[in-house]
Amino acid sequence: MLTVARFGTRDLTRARGFYDPIAAMVGAGLAYDRPNMIAYKGTDGAMLLIGLPFEGEATVGNGTQGGFMVANRTDVDAVHAKALELGGKDEGAPGVRGDDPNGFYGAYFRDLDGNKLCVFRFGPA
Repeated sequence: MLTVARFGTRDLTRARGFYDPIAAMVGAGLAYDRPNMIAYKGTDGAMLLIGLPFEGEATVGNGTQGGFMVANRTDVDAVHAKALELGGKDEGAPGVRGDDPNGFYGAYFRDLDGNKLCVFRFGPA
């Protein structure tokens, strides 16, 4: 499975102000802090890197999305709310997706650079 993802940013300081609280809420800690990139690592070893592009301007991928799995639906709600509080854009309020009320519960948002993320939980409330 996927163990690392990277999103570009135009402003690393601004991105860190957004991702530090989100990472803490989903159980990830700062793995490294470099002049051109920051990385957050979860307890399972998966990492999210946020960095300045090696060349050119950071742009948003069409159809690109990353996701954070959390322990419960309350966490989905809280992370989504925090992302919006920090200036992120709502891309889908928390709720059940699909036909199974005990299945996928998720919410979608964009970070300050426009990268799309999902926070989700599989299983009953």
